[in-house]
Amino acid sequence: MGIAERKAKEKEELKELILQAAKKLFAEKGIEQTTIRNIANAIEYSVGTVYVYFKDKKEILHELHTQGFTQLGREMRVLFNVSDPMERLKALGRVYLQFAIENPDMYELMFLMKEPIECLEDLHKEVWDEGRATFGILKTNVNQCMEKGHFKGHQLEPLSFAIWGTVHGMASLHIGQRVNRVNLQDSDTMLFRAYDQFVLMMDKS
Repeated sequence: MGIAERKAKEKEELKELILQAAKKLFAEKGIEQTTIRNIANAIEYSVGTVYVYFKDKKEILHELHTQGFTQLGREMRVLFNVSDPMERLKALGRVYLQFAIENPDMYELMFLMKEPIECLEDLHKEVWDEGRATFGILKTNVNQCMEKGHFKGHQLEPLSFAIWGTVHGMASLHIGQRVNRVNLQDSDTMLFRAYDQFVLMMDKS
């Protein structure tokens, strides 16, 4: 490896170190309480070093949010080899919920916190590219289901949004620890049992 390649590798490694430290601090302290100095102290570098890579905390948040969508997209693409679009749609929902369960802090950053979207406004970007791409996977799949005779009488985009909203709502209630606070029977398994009921409704459409 030459000098230029080694320096580039070291820069990427330091950038990733900053991101992982920030992610840990955001989860432990909250976003408002976490400062650039906290992040710098966690990686034992100067504040100036962090600013070389990120102009502010919002930019760090947006980068983490982009990483989360990359991971989710990778997990969803594994299902592209499922030939039956309805079976693929059901599996996509389960993958989405499993991602939320295993990565609650990342899910919150991706779908619930306003800061990453505020970063888009700072960059004068009107389109949430990561969200659009993920929704696009769902909409394409729903359209393929329609072509196979499912969801007769429904409109593609509103239906796709309704499916996303339903599964997102389940994930959000679970992450927000609301499910086990309303005396539901077997609350620990409610998330996927509820999703199975939703799947039954889709099967009848």
